[in-house]
Amino acid sequence: MFQAPDYTETVSVRLSEVLADIGVDERIVLKRRRTLLLIESMENSALQLQDNKLTSYFLGSQSEGTTTLGLESDTDCLVCQNDFKIVQDWSDWQPGVLNLLMIQDDTVSPGYCLLQRLRDHAPLPYNDAPIGHFFQDKTGRILLSNTIMSETLTAAADYLTGGVNSGPVYTTFGQPGVTETDFVAAFPCKTWPLQARPWLNQQGAGQRPSDDMKKFCSNTGCFVVGVGSKGSENEELEWRISTSLAERCLMFNLNITQIRCYVLMKMILKSYIKPHYKGTISSFMCKTVLFKLIANTQSSFWREKNLHVCLSFCLFVLYTSTLNENCPHSIIPGNNLMAGHIAYESKPHILEILQNIINSEGTALLGIECDDLGERLRLKFNNLSLFKTIDIVSGHLLRQTAWMIVGSIKVYLCYISNSSYKVDIQILLKYIFKLITISNHCQGLEKTACSLLAPCFCTTLGSVLASLNIQQYNGISAEALYWISLGVNTDVASSKLKLASMFYCIGDYHRTEIVLRDIEGRYDQNIVEPVCQCYDFESQAQKRGFNAISDNNNEAAVQYATASCIIFLLCEINCIPTELQYELFRSTDEDIAFRDFYDCWMDRGVMDSLPYLYFLQYKTYSYLGRLDEKQIAFSNLIRTTEQEPNLGHRETALNILGQCMEQEDRPTDALRYYFLSLNLRQKQCCQIPYM
Repeated sequence: MFQAPDYTETVSVRLSEVLADIGVDERIVLKRRRTLLLIESMENSALQLQDNKLTSYFLGSQSEGTTTLGLESDTDCLVCQNDFKIVQDWSDWQPGVLNLLMIQDDTVSPGYCLLQRLRDHAPLPYNDAPIGHFFQDKTGRILLSNTIMSETLTAAADYLTGGVNSGPVYTTFGQPGVTETDFVAAFPCKTWPLQARPWLNQQGAGQRPSDDMKKFCSNTGCFVVGVGSKGSENEELEWRISTSLAERCLMFNLNITQIRCYVLMKMILKSYIKPHYKGTISSFMCKTVLFKLIANTQSSFWREKNLHVCLSFCLFVLYTSTLNENCPHSIIPGNNLMAGHIAYESKPHILEILQNIINSEGTALLGIECDDLGERLRLKFNNLSLFKTIDIVSGHLLRQTAWMIVGSIKVYLCYISNSSYKVDIQILLKYIFKLITISNHCQGLEKTACSLLAPCFCTTLGSVLASLNIQQYNGISAEALYWISLGVNTDVASSKLKLASMFYCIGDYHRTEIVLRDIEGRYDQNIVEPVCQCYDFESQAQKRGFNAISDNNNEAAVQYATASCIIFLLCEINCIPTELQYELFRSTDEDIAFRDFYDCWMDRGVMDSLPYLYFLQYKTYSYLGRLDEKQIAFSNLIRTTEQEPNLGHRETALNILGQCMEQEDRPTDALRYYFLSLNLRQKQCCQIPYM
């Protein structure tokens, strides 16, 4: 069964080719990792703008690059609350903070701990009456209950809105076609857990983990997550020890054959196990099995021509683990991941499924519908193939990056209350200089994250200053033009359209027309994708040109392949055409009463870039007396509003179009577009995706 004859090598090579076609190759794996780590850096840079004491880590398959479009893997985000100091040794106690001692003894399950409160001014046990989420156990220790983590997630809901809180996990439901994000709250511990220290001294036949990997892992410390061991009498007082950053390090050091083996195991679970026995065998168990095999086999075993044999070995170990109902955690082996997960009546059926797959000599793979793997493999053996999806994967990743940029900016613009020009300008300057400070003290993706966020705030600051200038003397200062110039290339259109709006509002139609002509020349509608993060709407498949650009470039492509919606604050009112100013005052008291923090865009003037471009052209050419070009712009506005599939604010474009119809003396058409606008907004949900 585990020999590698010619046919097995052929199966392995063809299988590797099929997996490469759907995006499981070195380049796309690295691209996935870069995207998620960049998003992680943007998230953490943005959190610092409000001096938030949270740190986010994006973990799991998406950040590891061990997924496909068909697997639809969730994005796992660990939200780390930095208020408490978790210590494992009395000598690590620190004055002036709330210290919690991690207790790992016989009273808790392996892989779990208790958190005992220590005194604030001395490294001694806290023994006053417990308050809040602290409780006293039978021995008199004051312990922190894990129920506090539900409140931590609730408190962080400003950043996680649009989801469902389920105990220690908060799930957001992103735009259709985008996977869910599961947020888990945790506390950080700077030191490596005692229960995992034997792992640092182990090394199998495969020389894994290497000394460098173990050194890195031990320096990452660990987290404690508010989940107790099921069935424990102290379930609400126990905390699960998480070594997720160490596990991410181990995953980042896998070769492509090992990654493909893991992806295939997950596809087998999705196709054969989960539809009938959900909640039994998890992808994390498959990962644990993979780690075990890698540690105990020579590195030469894990090569492309041996993929099918590698998979068979993994499935055999998974079968044995299921048979014994014992799957030891790879770093904390005392923690049996399978304990309590496999029901007695399900076990023989799961074993039979695994045995049949192992004995099928690869034919079971032909039944996998995920990513059309079976059909692709069948065609590959006949020297045929389906289209590759690598560029589609790249398109998803670039759009995800653009969503994160736009979403982060939108969130922090919500903190601007429009109390006064002075206050709003100070807030924007604070954001910009904080990002510059962060950038000056970091490198790599953290610096890139700041460089993507800061220019967007510069654009808004320039527009706010211009609005103040127009109010004061109907002109635009050099300072305003300087700030907006720093952000003019954030994407294809939105920042430049703000510049055009500034010129339009002071009646400088010639400069307005020049800027608009430049935008139109850059806006290739076969490539550029609209980007909106104001609310949850059903976005359509990306354009082929966008996917192609995404595949050949990294995050810098957002500058010439995306166009975000334009967000005007109330303090930018003098830079907004009259027709769009009405959007600033559309909310009623009843509407406001049912809103949350993220609905603040309803008090903004917001419109998609492309229809706004044609609207400004229509108005500008009207003032310039260039009637033919005015009619072309008008026709383009109608076509875009009615046909562009990915408009986030179609209702606004319809409203603007209705006003243009009035100006064209077409009241019947104007009324029709107004009704369309009203009915469209009533049908749409106002939940906000996280990213």
